[in-house]
Amino acid sequence: MRPSERSTILDILAKAVDITVATNRQDGWPQATTVSFVSDGLTLYFGTGSKSQKAANISKDSRVSVTATAPYQTWDGIRGVSLAGHAEFVTDPKEIARIGELMMKRFGGELSKLPIIDLGEPQFVRIRPKVISILDYSKGFGHTDLVTAGPSEVAA
Repeated sequence: MRPSERSTILDILAKAVDITVATNRQDGWPQATTVSFVSDGLTLYFGTGSKSQKAANISKDSRVSVTATAPYQTWDGIRGVSLAGHAEFVTDPKEIARIGELMMKRFGGELSKLPIIDLGEPQFVRIRPKVISILDYSKGFGHTDLVTAGPSEVAA
């Protein structure tokens, strides 16, 4: 991956409000869910409940696809990423603390304003992309660049 491609991906992730995570249901049907997220470099994190459908899907099949789109006003301003990778539940206390810091920085007190529903114990999910498609309409309608992300490139 070229430095300019990495920079573009990081810029899109910084500007995107949410991501859509597609998981594989046990019955074989895909399930796409919009979630709030934080990123640390190219690594993405989101929270979910242990009883959620997303958690059940990831437990059975860690393969996921994710989309993120930066806000835009006109079509020639559309920029987004579509990535594929593996989702993993985060268990390391230091990494969980880091995710908490990132979430507080990005969302502040918004999290405490939401009503609590029983989705089980909260869990954080980490996604490290393997393949990333960069969508950039400023280069033409539907223009994409496909890049792969090695382990050293995914790190912050």
